[in-house]
Amino acid sequence: MDTEERLKLVKSVGEEIITESELRKLLQTKKELIAYDGFEPSGQMHIAQGLLRAININRMIKAGCRFKMLVADWHAWANNKLSGDLEKIQTVGRYFIETWKACGMDLSNVDFVWANDLVVSRDYWKKVMNIARLSTVKRMMRCGQIMGRNESETLSVAQILYPCMQCADIFELKADICQLGMDQRKVNVLARELAPQLGYEKPLVVSHHMLMGLGKPATDVKDAVERAIDLKMSKSRPDSAIFMTDSEADIKRKMQNAYCPEKQISENPVLEYAKYIVFACLDRLEIKRPEKFGGSMQFEGYEELERAYAAGDLHPLDLKNAVASAINELLKPVREHFENNADAKGLFEKVKGFRVTR
Repeated sequence: MDTEERLKLVKSVGEEIITESELRKLLQTKKELIAYDGFEPSGQMHIAQGLLRAININRMIKAGCRFKMLVADWHAWANNKLSGDLEKIQTVGRYFIETWKACGMDLSNVDFVWANDLVVSRDYWKKVMNIARLSTVKRMMRCGQIMGRNESETLSVAQILYPCMQCADIFELKADICQLGMDQRKVNVLARELAPQLGYEKPLVVSHHMLMGLGKPATDVKDAVERAIDLKMSKSRPDSAIFMTDSEADIKRKMQNAYCPEKQISENPVLEYAKYIVFACLDRLEIKRPEKFGGSMQFEGYEELERAYAAGDLHPLDLKNAVASAINELLKPVREHFENNADAKGLFEKVKGFRVTR
């Protein structure tokens, strides 16, 4: 695969790339790149964390990346997830890995690294300390966005330390590329700014799209990143999220209640799922409907679907039913894995009993 093909794959993942010229140069000079992603284990996994993450990682791997997936258990602990119970957080981390096993992620090119293992290193904490020395408390509070916090909240000392740890993770894992959501942008930019002072190459940033929740968006106007964070799928609002082990009935119910105004293209979560998940995994989307309502339709690309919806040729309920059916098919292997694999089933039963805290 030549440089342009590899670049095209990465651009299919990156809603924003910092910077494209640096990325092109890196692709020209390095055959295998180290890409970093990380996740706080907390609660059940939804399709933005599961299906969308697998799609993006597989594209990056195809472009020549090897992934270092950080199980950010100490970060979740610092952020008081699951009431700050580290053992529960680590149980959820193992459940996340089991979920990715079942949803098609190319794990032959993924290394799972636990923060719990990084923190035993004196050199790791030296990186954290140097980042803290070169940063202000105000800057760290602005970076609170990466953990779902805003500057107006009262943060614990552990939460102020969190961005220093995440910045250190990038250097500790020797990442060429930070491949996380747009909500992680501030700490990735921090790493780029501090890298020369700390003796590291600047990591590239490939920020992927954050999938919307199913609810109606708020009307207040914010900047693009804050808006995307407000709209994103969240497990704290369970009816606005489709989880990786949801039943067919749950998926259909949630989708039928989804925000999906007739002819509206922008900020329409049902169309988003068609674009970023369905057409990324399947060759076509079939709309099944009686002849009296125009008969069945078949779309072989998202743009074709979008045009038909914008023109009013496709009713919201028909779109919802088709997308719900497609996502259900994609989640069947995951449900079967947790039903048939004893270890996975045991993990999931534990996780279901945990109370999710923000």
